[in-house]
Amino acid sequence: MANNIKQRIQADLQQAKTTGQLRSENIREIVRNAVAQLASELKEGSIEIRSLVKDAVSTVIENLQDKGTEIKEEVTASIEGAIEGVNTKRHEAIVKNQTELQRLQAQIDGEEEKIQQEVDVILAEIAETDQAKTDGTKTAIDSAIESIKNSEEASLLRKRYAQLQAQLSIVRANLAARYGGRSQEVKNYLDQAKTWYDQARPQAEALSTQVEQKRSQIDDKLGEAGTSLARKEHQIKQTLRELLLATADLFKDKDHSEQDKTVTRK
Repeated sequence: MANNIKQRIQADLQQAKTTGQLRSENIREIVRNAVAQLASELKEGSIEIRSLVKDAVSTVIENLQDKGTEIKEEVTASIEGAIEGVNTKRHEAIVKNQTELQRLQAQIDGEEEKIQQEVDVILAEIAETDQAKTDGTKTAIDSAIESIKNSEEASLLRKRYAQLQAQLSIVRANLAARYGGRSQEVKNYLDQAKTWYDQARPQAEALSTQVEQKRSQIDDKLGEAGTSLARKEHQIKQTLRELLLATADLFKDKDHSEQDKTVTRK
C-alpha cells in the first residue's frame, strides 16, 4: 500500500514538473486523488489510513528536496490534500445529508408559513365580526387580536432565526474549507448564508453608522469569498474566517442596538 501511493504520487509529481504545473494547488489535487482512491479500500479510522497520509506527505517532501527550505506552501498543500482524500467518503455523506436537511427545512418553513397565513385569516375574520359590537367590547377584541399577533415579537423571532441560519451556514463553509470539502460544497453554504443574511438584514435607516459599515463589510466579504472560491485561491480560508468574525461582530452589535431600544421604550 505504501509503495503504491508513493509510486503514484511520484509519477504525478514528475509529470507536473515536466509540464511546468508543479504548483501547490496541483500538489494538493495529486495527493487528494491518490489518497482518496487508496483510502476507499481501507477501514475508516484505521492505522493503515493514518500511515497512508504520512506516506503521501513524506513522498511530496522527498520529491521537493531540490527546493531547499522554501517548501512550506507545498507541504501545507500536501497535508490538506491528504486530509481531503481521507475524508472524501465522509464529505459525500455530509453533502447528501445536507441536501436532505435543506429539503426538510424548506418543508417545515412552508408549513409554518401556512400556519401563519391561516392565523392571520382567522384574526381578520374575528376583527370583521366585532364591527357591530359596543365600543368597550370592540376595544377588548381589538386589544386581544393585537396581543395575539404581537407583530414586533414575531418579526424579531423571524430575524433572529435568519441571523442564526446565516451564521450556521458560514460556520459550515469554514469547516468544509478547513477539512476537505469540495468547492461546490463551500459554495452551497455561502449561497445559503447570503440568502439567510438578506432575510435578516434590517432597514438601513434603523442602523447606526457603525453597524451599517459592518453590514457593508459582510456584503463585501461574501462577494470576495465567492470570487476566491471560483478562482480556487488559497486565500479562501482566510476570507471565510474573516467573514465568520465579521458576521459575529455584526450580530453582536445588533443585539446591543435592540437592547438599547428596549430600555428606551421602558
